[in-house]
Parts: sequence; structure tokens; C-alpha cells
Amino acid sequence: MSFGRKIRHLQRYRDIAKAFTRNGFGFLIKELGLPDLLTGTHISRKERQEARSRTIGERIRRFLEELGPTFVKIGQIASTRPDLLPADIINELIKMQDQVPPIPMEQVLQVIENELGEPFDKLFARFQEAPMAAASIGQVHLARLHSGEQVAIKIQRPYIRKVIETDLEILENLARLAEHRLSWAAKYQVSDMVYELAQSLRAELDYTNEGRNAERMAKPFLRDPNVRFPVIYWNYTSENVLTMDYLEGVKTTDTDRLEELGHDRRLIAERIARLVFHQIFVEGLFHADPHPGNIIVLPGTVIGLIDFGMVGRLTPMLKYHFGSLVIALRRNSTEGVIKAIKGIGILPDDIDMESLRYDVDELREKYYDVPLSSLRLGETVADLLGVAYEHRIRIPSDLTLLGKTLLTLEGVVTSLDPSFSIVSVAEPFGRKLFAERLSPRNLAGNAWNQFSEYSELLMEMPSKLRELFGMMKKGKLHLDISISELDSLMKKMDQISNRLSFSIVLLSFSIIMVGLIIGSSLGRESTLLWDFPVIEIGFCVATLMFVFLLFSIFRSGRF
Repeated sequence: MSFGRKIRHLQRYRDIAKAFTRNGFGFLIKELGLPDLLTGTHISRKERQEARSRTIGERIRRFLEELGPTFVKIGQIASTRPDLLPADIINELIKMQDQVPPIPMEQVLQVIENELGEPFDKLFARFQEAPMAAASIGQVHLARLHSGEQVAIKIQRPYIRKVIETDLEILENLARLAEHRLSWAAKYQVSDMVYELAQSLRAELDYTNEGRNAERMAKPFLRDPNVRFPVIYWNYTSENVLTMDYLEGVKTTDTDRLEELGHDRRLIAERIARLVFHQIFVEGLFHADPHPGNIIVLPGTVIGLIDFGMVGRLTPMLKYHFGSLVIALRRNSTEGVIKAIKGIGILPDDIDMESLRYDVDELREKYYDVPLSSLRLGETVADLLGVAYEHRIRIPSDLTLLGKTLLTLEGVVTSLDPSFSIVSVAEPFGRKLFAERLSPRNLAGNAWNQFSEYSELLMEMPSKLRELFGMMKKGKLHLDISISELDSLMKKMDQISNRLSFSIVLLSFSIIMVGLIIGSSLGRESTLLWDFPVIEIGFCVATLMFVFLLFSIFRSGRF
């Protein structure tokens, strides 16, 4: 690192230290062992009193806004992570606004020509100088191509990438220092939090990612006349410039204009909800920021989506566990909720399971006997993420984005039609997801996966045992197992063997039935064998074996 860069970093460290102090967090700088950064800093008594009179959340928001684009964007991303921050701070971060002047026109021209490699006049027939929107990272202009298409052009602020990388480097250094010096920072793994937020921000800096997200989301809806996504013009797109179709319509918040044009507000709400749930439960790729500014109502009540910088992805396993979570809540099963949480998140080593069970019981009681039409999915997921935060359970960021998406979606459709319940649209998707989980193909696939997993474990066992005996001969093995631990170990071994047996029998059952069905369908000539009900008998025998094994395993209580 050059001397000049060190000096610039030092000045930025001082800016951050001053912002901490002005907002009532000066003690953190001292606890981090960096009091020299505050040399020459004077905070008046009035400023200190004003800072103390504000809530923690408001002070954090003001601190982030004071430090500019990187910190504003970090705050906006953090507002989508209720598993990382408490609800009162999240509610304050949602209010965060970008307070930045527009990029001067000469810099806009320079960025476009440098990125696209052509003179500005050859690229666009018309260009609107006043931006349609301006934010901390970039701004959007309306333009027309020489071929006649009207487009929206997103331009990244010059040098913003360098500023953000410097700030992120400083944040990561401060997080590591905090974990080293402060026990609470180590407990909440502040470095991991900063790393996750930084990765999300870096992904947003590359506009080609946003373009690819738009195309991937549009693909499943190419034949749907009720949904429209903007076309990406790749010849006019780069990491710092994004050019797409301009969708001209009415925002969902302009209800008077919608009614004036004859749009059915309930139909709009239904189509928006159906679009988002299809993305979530069918495609596993969803728009993670469906606020009113990103949803356009086009002629014919066609729903248009824009701004694909923030997307969520649900793997089949994550969808499976999320479905289990909702089902367990509806069935009033505390153990089912805890099992699903274990499948979704990473539990800390020192977690208090009794306290977790108590909190889940409270949550279960909250939703006990709540009519399906009154259930608010966004609130339900937010409550679950709140429990995860309290117990320091690390939840995948995509699931927290799902919670934020559902909350935003509920707000949008409620503003259009207060009587509309998104559960009415979500329920068919949920039933389909549940049916897929119980389909023979998925059951056989899960059985095969478990069989493969435990087979590999058994195949590795001889070499592991040889290695163990070798260590024992050399006197390098030290065992310290209490009776309770030994009993737990034996139960675990029983569980493994029972699950392996279950997997083998389930797989065998599936293969036998498939073989019998195929054999019966291929048999063209009548033979003595086919005069008997082979399939029925085989099915009964295999089923009895299967039920007997299940009964034996579950009776042992060690599955």
C-alpha cells in the first residue's frame, strides 16, 4: 500500500471516528484502542445532549447517512437482515434516504463514452439531461436509441467503486479489531456480518449482474401476457452502464390514476402476488425489492417489474425447510419448528435449547387457531427471524430476503385492496410444494441420497478404524467419554443404522414396484404367471415389510 493511500485511509478513519462521536458512540473508538483518531475533535455539549436524546436506531441511521454512499447502502442492505439486527434498528434503517446531488452532465457523458467505446451522439438519438432518479451509487436517465426504442439508462457514479472498496476495507479492519478487543463483537461474529453485507454491496456494483438477473426472471414469463420485464440492450451495457426498455405506466401508489384508467385494483393485487409467489415457490429466483417504485401497471393491467439489483434465490433444500417451517407452525408443533430452524440455520455451540424452545412455544401460541385468511406471511417470517436473532442463529441471507419481500408485498397489495389476503394466492403454491415433497420421485431421490451418504460412511469406516488403531498403538489417542456421552453416541449409531435400513428398504420398495409395473406393461402374451395378481401380491408383501420396518424403528425411538 502506497504512502499516499495510507494517508487517505487515515483521514477516512478519522472521519468515521468523528461520526461515531457526534452520534454518541465515541466510547467505541476508545474501547477499540484508537483514541488518537479523535485528536483535535471537539463535540459541543449541545451536540452530545442531542445525540443522547435520540434512540439507538436513530443514532445509527444518522451515523450512516453522515458517512455517505457506502454506509448508506450498507444500512439499506442491513435493513433486509432482521436475523442480524433487532427490530427497532431495522425500522429506523428502513427510513434511510440517499441524500446525494445528481452527477454533472459532463461526467455522465464521460462515463457512457468510456464504458461503451463510442461517441455519445452515435449511441443515442435523444438523451434527457435531468435524471429520472438519483441514488448513492448511480442515477437513471431517459433516452432514445437511433433505432427508435425508448430506453432507461442506469449510470454508475464515477470513482464510486474506489470509494466503496476503501470504506469496505476499513469496515472489515474495524470489525476484526472489535472481535479481538470486545467480547460482544466476538459473540455476534461482527466480521461475518460485515463480510456478508460487503459481498451484497459488491454484487450491486456490477450492472451486468442486474442485467442477467432481469433476463433470468423474464424467461419463465415470456408467454404470460399479464407480466412484462424490460429488455436488456447488451450492446449498450457494461459494468457501470445498464440500458433497458423504458416501461411507461402507473405506479401502484397512484390509486386515483389507476381508477381513472379503469384498472381493477384487486386484479392488480392478485397479479402482483401471483407473480411474486411463482418466482419464489416455482422458479426459486425472486425479485427481493418489490416496493411500489419497482412495480409498474401497464395498459391492459399488465404488471411490469424493474430494478433487479437485489434478488433472492431459494435452493430446493431451502424451499423444503421453509415449507416445513410453515407446516409446523400451522400444526402447532414446537419440535417441528425447531427441527426446521436447525435445517435452515447454523446454531451457535453455546445455544440455550430450553430458551429457544420457550420462545418457539410463544411464537406457536401467537399463531394458534389463526384463520388462514388472516395469516400474514411476512409478519410470520419476520417473527421467526426475530427468534433467530435472539439466539444468534445464522440464517441464509436469501431466507431473510424472502421475509423482507413478503412484508413489502403485503404492504403493496394491502394499499391496493385492504381486504386482499396474499395467503389466498400463496396457498395453491404451498399445496403444490407439499405435494412435490411427497411424490414417489422425490421420496425415491431422498432415499437414494441417504443411501449414498451412509454407504460412503460405511465404506470409509475400515480405513478410519485402521487409522484409529494406529493412533492407539502409538499412544496418541486420548479418550474422555462419560456414560451419558457414551449413551448418546450409541443412540446416534442406532439412528444411523436405522436410517440406512430405512433408505435401503424404501429404495428397494420403489425398484420392486417399478419393475413389476414395467414387467406387466411389457408382457404381451398371456402366460400362467400373468394369470396371478403378481403386482397386487408384490405390493402387499413389500408394503408389509416396509410398515414392519418402520414400526420397529419408530418403536425404538431412534430414527
